[in-house]
Order: sequence, then C-alpha cells, then structure tokens
Amino acid sequence: MFPIADVNPTRRTPIVTVLIMIACIGAWFGWQQEPQRSAGEDFVFNIEHAAIPCELVQGRPLDVQEFNAAFDPTTGGDADSCGIGRDGAPPVVADKMVWLAAVASMFFHGGWLHIGGNLLYLWIFGNNIEDHLGPLRYLAFYLIGGLVATATHVALQPDSVIPVIGASGAVAAVMGAYAVWFPRAPVRTVLLLGFPILVTIKARWVLGFWFVLQFLTSPNSGVAWAAHVGGFVFGAAIGLLIRASGALRHAIWRSEYSGQMDRRWDPTGGVGDVHEYRRWTPGR
Repeated sequence: MFPIADVNPTRRTPIVTVLIMIACIGAWFGWQQEPQRSAGEDFVFNIEHAAIPCELVQGRPLDVQEFNAAFDPTTGGDADSCGIGRDGAPPVVADKMVWLAAVASMFFHGGWLHIGGNLLYLWIFGNNIEDHLGPLRYLAFYLIGGLVATATHVALQPDSVIPVIGASGAVAAVMGAYAVWFPRAPVRTVLLLGFPILVTIKARWVLGFWFVLQFLTSPNSGVAWAAHVGGFVFGAAIGLLIRASGALRHAIWRSEYSGQMDRRWDPTGGVGDVHEYRRWTPGR
C-alpha cells in the first residue's frame, strides 16, 4: 500500500511544509553531499553530525573506546557499547554538539527511498495540518514531534552507538494528527498485488496499516521503528487533545477552522465520503 496523494482541500499554500522539504533536499545534496559519497564517507559524516542514543543519554560525544568497541571489524562490534572502557577516554569528535545533532538528524537521510518516501508522506499529509495550525505552530509541532520520536528510540536503546537519521519521526507525528483530524479523507493509493492498482482509500486505513507495519519491522533492518511509533502516538495524542477541547481549538487552530467542531466536524476535511469526492468543488 503506497499513498501518492490525498483529496483534502487547503486554503493556503503550505509554506513551512515546502521549506522543510527544501531543507531536507538541501541537506541531502549540500551538507551530506549525496549521492556521490561512499559508504565509508557516509559513516564518518553520521558519526560526526547525527544523533546517537549513547551521546544523548550521556550528554557527551562518543569516546574512542566506545567507538572501537562498537565498530572493530575484528570482533564484529557491539552496537550497545555505551559506557565501555575507562573514564577520561578522548572523544571521537571533540567539538560535536550532541543536542544540536538531535535536531540536525531530522534533515539527514540514508538513501533515495528514505528521503523520497519521507518527503512524499510529508507533502500528502503535512499541508492540511499546517493549514489548520498555521505556519509557526505547525513548525513547532513538527520539530517537537521529531524530538519526541528520537526520545522514544533512545528510551528503548539507550546504550546504542548507532546514529539515527531521517525525518520519519517528525513526519509520523504529522501523520498521527492527520489520522485523528481527517480519518475519512480520501487518499489515492497504489496497491501492489502482483501489478499496481490505483484505488482511493480512507486515510484511517492507510495510516493504520502504516502504523501496524512498524511493529512488524525486522530488528536487523536498520529502521528506527520505535521513533516512527513515538512520533505517530505523539501526533495522535496532540490531535485528540485539540479535537476534544473547544478552548484549545480556538487557541491553536486558525480562526476559519477553530469553530468547525462547534457545529459539525467533517472527518473528510470537507471533501465528502470516498465515493463522493469527485463532486467536491472549492467553496462547497
């Protein structure tokens, strides 16, 4: 199941969503210098600049002994080597700011599919969340969601010295809010059943399938599934709080949306049920 677009109207251009996408692309081609880097250069870049659970827990960069224990090819390495060795061992990257790395990692990616998938999902689901929250609140929601996602991963793997990169956790927060606010919005989706089929499915099924799929991720895949789950749950929880409280809606949503649920909430985002979406026109 591969979503390619939703049918959910917005009233404004999603400027922050576009800027986040540009920042990710800029980091990919400019800072990471992909795709011309070798695997070894990617590894060095991530150690120097990306978030690492051990560093966030300890509040300091990896030291040489932790690094050697983790990545020694003669022993196979120990990915959970945090704290191994003597105190006072020199850091691998002396000037690394580990807290800033947690933010920067949201804009790094590990391959074409990684960045392409994240940006596609952000574009499909992010524009409607930004349209309701407004640009500044949306940006804050996105960044906090990404940090919560990273914290979830760190909580489950606090001794890991493997870098964590990608916008997936922040995008998952956006998807969680979308699932709560627009569960019946039509999403045009490609089903791969031996051959591709284009269908229109309600958002709750597309996003619910994606969420369940995270728990089936292989532990050897290198995918930080816990970050995805943490981000999605955070987004859904914030979405539920805002949806349930008239005071929060009036304080957080844009004025043209804040009174919607005081009258009648449309879980399709204004487009109507899936079988009706072709009849929707702006201003209906």
